[in-house]
Amino acid sequence: MSNAEQAFGVYIHWPFCLSKCPYCDFNSHVRREPVDELRFLQAFHKEIAATGERTRGRTVSSIFFGGGTPSLMQPATIAGVLNSIARQWRVAADVEITLEANPTSVEATRFRGYRAAGINRVSLGVQALDDRALAELGRMHSAREALDAVAVARAVFDRYSFDLIYARPGQTPAQWAGELKEALAHAGEHLSLYQLTIEPETPFAALHAAGKLKTPDDDLARALYDTTQEICAARGLPAYEISNHARPGAECRHNLVYWRGHEYAGIGPGAHGRLDIEGDRHAIATEKRPEAWLARVETHGHGVVTDEVLTREEMSDEFLLMGLRLAEGIDIARYAELSGRPLDAERVRALCDHGLVETTPSGRLRVTLPGFPVLDAVVADLAA
Repeated sequence: MSNAEQAFGVYIHWPFCLSKCPYCDFNSHVRREPVDELRFLQAFHKEIAATGERTRGRTVSSIFFGGGTPSLMQPATIAGVLNSIARQWRVAADVEITLEANPTSVEATRFRGYRAAGINRVSLGVQALDDRALAELGRMHSAREALDAVAVARAVFDRYSFDLIYARPGQTPAQWAGELKEALAHAGEHLSLYQLTIEPETPFAALHAAGKLKTPDDDLARALYDTTQEICAARGLPAYEISNHARPGAECRHNLVYWRGHEYAGIGPGAHGRLDIEGDRHAIATEKRPEAWLARVETHGHGVVTDEVLTREEMSDEFLLMGLRLAEGIDIARYAELSGRPLDAERVRALCDHGLVETTPSGRLRVTLPGFPVLDAVVADLAA
């Protein structure tokens, strides 16, 4: 069995931010009083230990600190979590350990401390290289500050990535092309490029419903997407996933754990996990509210509120949904093994005839470049 087939990830959720961005629907919270990091670290220790008891014999291939804003944590807290993980599982010699960070000057000063703690990859939430757009997105940094933080990341870490949001109100393909080319001049091996989506129950959703926030129509959104693909591919960073671009071999290994349907443990408030225990795949979720999670862990040793065994149909649907996001697609035989039935040949043939998917000689099904903008419809058709 290859390393990729044995992949096991650990996700750590730090739920706190300095402010809440108006487009964000992640489990993130703003607190006026300082967060008791030591108390949270003790709770992380307990939840990691409880998860370790259920998953003996795994080798951790990737660790990801997400949020929220994990770069608000002290390096000592990061080191404590990593030590706790190493007590519960074997850790691969080439483990990828990623920290999400805001590109502010204050947080960039901690980068060397994070490197010393064990972080070997950072993902920076730049989001835009235009000061007006950054203000509209509720970001607390300027474009100059973001690029300075990227330069610090480049100096401190061998691997770094940053995010941009496009399809913003009023954005044209020409404007986006200029911004993207500037980003690529500062990028290393990886970029995450997300189309702005209006998520329910966010400030942007309320503005959009009131007609005060206009997003690109389908044709313009498609033009922006096509611009993204063309420019990134020309610069040697093709899409390996619908929103992620990398030089070959530089993909985010932790996110591949999710998209390839492997196991991962979720630690912290609102974290999700997928664990294989005694032949069953468990879908696990923890309490979302930080203080309630803390109390639950201190009382019960873990913050789990949902632990469900997935049916074959649920596993295969999830495998389709996640795997077809990847340029490499899915192993058709593995789908049949998970679901207990093969993919519908007629549906596959019809989608191939429309140029939306293709099969490979090695037995994979993958979405084509024209198919990615309508990925949800493709997946729904195949799963029906």
